[in-house]
Amino acid sequence: MIADNILHVRSLLPCGVQLVAVSKFHPVEALMQAYGAGQRHFGENRAQELAAKAPQLPPDVQWHFIGHLQTNKVRTVVQHAAMIQSVDSVRLLHLISNEAVKAGRTIDVLLQLHVAQEEAKSGFLVAELLSALTINEVQGLPAVRLRGLMAMASLTDNREQIAREFDLVKNTFDLVREEFFADNADFDTLSMGMSDDWPIAVEHGSNLVRIGTAIFGPRQY
Repeated sequence: MIADNILHVRSLLPCGVQLVAVSKFHPVEALMQAYGAGQRHFGENRAQELAAKAPQLPPDVQWHFIGHLQTNKVRTVVQHAAMIQSVDSVRLLHLISNEAVKAGRTIDVLLQLHVAQEEAKSGFLVAELLSALTINEVQGLPAVRLRGLMAMASLTDNREQIAREFDLVKNTFDLVREEFFADNADFDTLSMGMSDDWPIAVEHGSNLVRIGTAIFGPRQY
């Protein structure tokens, strides 16, 4: 069933949109079913779970860390993640850079924007992000590669609100790319959209979606 779900989701995604299968709370056996269907990008949001699963899957899997990253877990995540999508502060980005240097790795990162109404969600406000870029706090760090932005919309049934929030993120992405990364082809990723709202996200420019429930079913705690 998981393999069928993967193929179904892929069939709905436009060309050029990357699928990250959000595998948090699901067993390795479920991930291997997705792997057997050709899936190679998986998303985890807890450092311990990532560290436990990574050695059990084939080495060509690309791990995305998508949850709030505590500073004391950076070293663990840097050992395994190809991309950290949830970089929500200048301090965290610098810590990732430091640990990646020590590990001899280069980590792709996305800067997380906070556009949702929920206070619990983290990330840069648009003004904070532009300020950090203007004073050159996030560019040019060793062992990290700034690839773009990530955001989550509000948890609501109001599709117009979700669309407005995704539109704000897309406009910010375009502005940041034009103003600060015009000569950097690596800044190319806009990660928006999950199982419930990914079609709206894609309509508003997302080229990476993070889908879990529609692939693996309800979480297995």
